[in-house]
Amino acid sequence: MDMGRPTAALIDLAALGHNVLQARRFAPHSQVWAVVKANGYGHGLERACRGLAQADGFALVEFDAAQRLRKLEPQRPLLMLEGAFGADDTEFALRHGIRLTVHHLQQVHWLEQSATHQPSDLPLNVKFNSGMNRLGMNQAEMIEAVMRLTRSGFKQLTLMTHFADADVPGGIEVPWQKFNAMHDAVAMATGQRWPTSCSNSAATIDHPQTHGDWVRPGVMMYGATPFTASRGASTLGLRAAMGLYSTLIAVRDLVPGDAVGYGSTFVASKPMRIGVVACGYADGYPRHAPTGTPVLVEGMRCSTVGRVAMDMMMVDLSASPQAQLGSPVELWGAHLAIDEVAACAGTIGYELMCALAPRVAVDEGALR
Repeated sequence: MDMGRPTAALIDLAALGHNVLQARRFAPHSQVWAVVKANGYGHGLERACRGLAQADGFALVEFDAAQRLRKLEPQRPLLMLEGAFGADDTEFALRHGIRLTVHHLQQVHWLEQSATHQPSDLPLNVKFNSGMNRLGMNQAEMIEAVMRLTRSGFKQLTLMTHFADADVPGGIEVPWQKFNAMHDAVAMATGQRWPTSCSNSAATIDHPQTHGDWVRPGVMMYGATPFTASRGASTLGLRAAMGLYSTLIAVRDLVPGDAVGYGSTFVASKPMRIGVVACGYADGYPRHAPTGTPVLVEGMRCSTVGRVAMDMMMVDLSASPQAQLGSPVELWGAHLAIDEVAACAGTIGYELMCALAPRVAVDEGALR
């Protein structure tokens, strides 16, 4: 007998594989880093990597996750997007053949110190700040970093940046100019031109001039759009890899004046049927999703009413008159894009994926 709550997620490994191939179609002359940070964007690290196995390498930020992946994938290129957080991380990466991103000169120092007793031909990424002002060095620091690293024996360097606005028209023009000027300056100082890696999901799709040697698609690997919900994932040839499902655990008839949920934020203006869904913010559904957020009940498009609670949410069943106790509900998935739900809640699909709670049962299979 099934004793579990009816709230569950499905992860479609075939969809992940499809999205890798779609990234290759957008960037046919580049290798692909599939970004698997944050537990594979909430899909499960090992599970996501199995689905994304056709990528050329995996990029992440957590060293414990990299250690797990290295045991599973002894030869797979792994890239630490935030680089080493200390000298110990640096030595760990050198021992296990894990590529580091170098985004400040202290990381150069750690590599120099490690190289004195542990010579390595490990490839490295050297990151330029092209305008996002998070991680990355300026042009003079890039020249210094590349020259110091090559003197220490690190000969396989890739110049890297990350675009703040690749998803908006004209958003890469200035940072791309800055990156190219830096690339030219480093080439002049070192006597050679270096491989590049600049493209996130949006740039992989929209800016082929930035593709370089490696692209770094993240959210598109999981079937969500890097753009606004109006430019949905399906229009980009991507397939949703995560579906979140539940059922109706109660059905109620309201009369005008009846209020729904905490704070009585929704009050019925006419007779109506509502359903109670076994899913709430403790499952990862956004608490701030307002009345009117879409939900599919029995495959019919309905909408939420009232506040999302910890374990439950309520939906207007006017569009699904056949709905009853036990009727299936899709919170997002193959038929309701996660990006649309996210947009209604004032957030992005990335956050909903990563917020999936540990108590939600997860299985693998084609989305329903």
